[in-house]
Amino acid sequence: MKNIEMLVDQEEEEVISFTLPPTIGITGEQWITRLEARNFRISGYAKQLLRSPNFKPTVGKIYQVQILKGELFSNENRTTQNINDEAKQRNLIIPNAETACLVRENFTDEEIQMIGLVWLVIMHKPIIDSDGDLELFRVIRNGDGRRLSSYHANPIGGWSRANGFVFIK
Repeated sequence: MKNIEMLVDQEEEEVISFTLPPTIGITGEQWITRLEARNFRISGYAKQLLRSPNFKPTVGKIYQVQILKGELFSNENRTTQNINDEAKQRNLIIPNAETACLVRENFTDEEIQMIGLVWLVIMHKPIIDSDGDLELFRVIRNGDGRRLSSYHANPIGGWSRANGFVFIK
């Protein structure tokens, strides 16, 4: 596992940039097996997203990731729309959902904590869960294990300041 010094290319203000390893065409079902075999915890809703026909693996893609820290936005302006608007102004691209698995696999909880965040929200095109809700993957650091989960794409009250929002450069 790489440490954060090796992963982070630069940190300017509230933006962190790094490069993920190339994709190798791992399907959602294969990601479930791969991550669980390495003691990652995957929520039931995240498994639904991984099994969705909208989860489309790629081969040979090298993602240049940028994380916009939640502190870039005031509390009342930390909405999905404003975050996406800021990314667009910075010429950032909506990531493929598989980016969530790569980020989870390559970032330890300690590294996420070192950059001052609790959740990394992957700002991919939302995927509908079994309840009919639009969901985004999130990588969570907490005391009960390295987690891959999902969350509503447009949370009531906006996002937390402790979140980072993952886009592609």
